[in-house]
Amino acid sequence: MMMQRQNFFQRHERILLGLFMVTLFLFFWEGLAHGWWADLLQPLIGEAANRLRIRPIFLSSPTAIAAAAWKMFFVTGEIWAHLGVSAMEVFAGLGAAILFGIPFGLVTGRYRLLSHAAEPFMAALNATPQVAFIPLIILWMGTGYGTRIFIIFLLCIIPIIMAAHAAVKTVDVRLLKLAASFGASDAFLFRSIILPGSVPFLLAGLRLAVGRAMIGIVVGELYGSAIGIGLMINRAGSTFQTDTVFVGVLTIVLAGLALTELVRRIEMKVEVWRPDAQQSINN
Repeated sequence: MMMQRQNFFQRHERILLGLFMVTLFLFFWEGLAHGWWADLLQPLIGEAANRLRIRPIFLSSPTAIAAAAWKMFFVTGEIWAHLGVSAMEVFAGLGAAILFGIPFGLVTGRYRLLSHAAEPFMAALNATPQVAFIPLIILWMGTGYGTRIFIIFLLCIIPIIMAAHAAVKTVDVRLLKLAASFGASDAFLFRSIILPGSVPFLLAGLRLAVGRAMIGIVVGELYGSAIGIGLMINRAGSTFQTDTVFVGVLTIVLAGLALTELVRRIEMKVEVWRPDAQQSINN
C-alpha cells in the first residue's frame, strides 16, 4: 500500500505540488483581503499590523472573485460575448502569425544570404516593444477587428520567426548533404528533413507566442473596441469593480495556460524524434 501511494505521488507530483501551492496562495490572499493576518499580528506588532488591512476597492478576495465569475458565466452570461470576440481575435492573429512566421523563418534560416538580410530586421523587431507601434497602427487601420487581429499578429510573429530561423541551424547538415546527393529537391528537403527536425523548436516558439497573444487581447481592445475581455477589464477598472477585473484577468490567464499546456503536450509527443534521429545517425 505504501509503495502504491509513493508511485501515485511520483506519477502526479507536478499536479499535486501545483495544486498545493495554488491552494496555499489563495488561502493567503483570502486572509489578506479579509484582514485575517492583521488581526493575527496585531497583538504582536500593534498598530503596525493595520498596514496589512487592504480596502476591497484595491484588492478583491478569491471568494468574491469566484462569486462574480459564477454570476458572469452562469447567471447573466454577460462574459460569453466578450470571450467569443476575444477568442476569435486570438485565433485569427495567432493563426496568421503561424502561417506566415514558420515558412518565413525556415526559408531565411535555410539560405545564407536571406539569413544575413533578415537577421538585422528580426533583431530590431525583437528588441522593440511592439506596443509602441499601436498609435500608428490605429492611425493607419482604424479601430476595427482587423486592427486588433493585426496587433496580436505583430506580437506573436517575432518569437515564431526566430524559433523557426534558429531551428534550421540545428538540422544535421549530413542529412541534407546525403539527400541532396541523391538529387532531392529543396521542397523535399523542407518537407522531409527540415520541417520534422524543427518541430520541437517551433512548438517552443509557439508557447512564447501564446503568452504574447494573451497580452495582445488586453492591449488591442483598449483602443476603440466595443466588446472583448480587454474592454471589459478596462471598464471594470475605471469603475473600481475589482472583482470583475480579476475575473477578466484570470479568464485570460486560464485560457493562456490551457493553450500553453496543449502545446506542451504536443511538444512531449514529438520531442522524441530528435533523440531517436540523433541516435540513429551516431550508430
